Amino acid sequence: MGMAELWLTEERLTLLEGWARDGLTRERIAGQMGISIRTFYKWQKKYPQIAKAVRKGRETVDYQVEQALLDKALGGDLKAQMYWLNNRRGDKWQANPKEKQEGGEEGTTVIVDV
Repeated sequence: MGMAELWLTEERLTLLEGWARDGLTRERIAGQMGISIRTFYKWQKKYPQIAKAVRKGRETVDYQVEQALLDKALGGDLKAQMYWLNNRRGDKWQANPKEKQEGGEEGTTVIVDV
């Protein structure tokens, strides 16, 4: 069994997922595995189980942080509300509104979002 196959066991995939959930970068995960980042990327392409474990771990913590931010925003935290709206509804709530051009055959109307 090669080194890559060792990381396809349920135990090792769970470890990869945990490292990703704990916030380790892909570079750090590769280091923990004892491989280069280049090899890590190759393995993710060749063995979808590895990519899935890392993605699942990252998604888990991302959802937790998103929920915490939402809870703060809904609880009245102004900074959390601004951050949420700027990022989720930037089309309406960005700090520096962009001008949009709407063209027609008779001319152009400039619409400024505020």
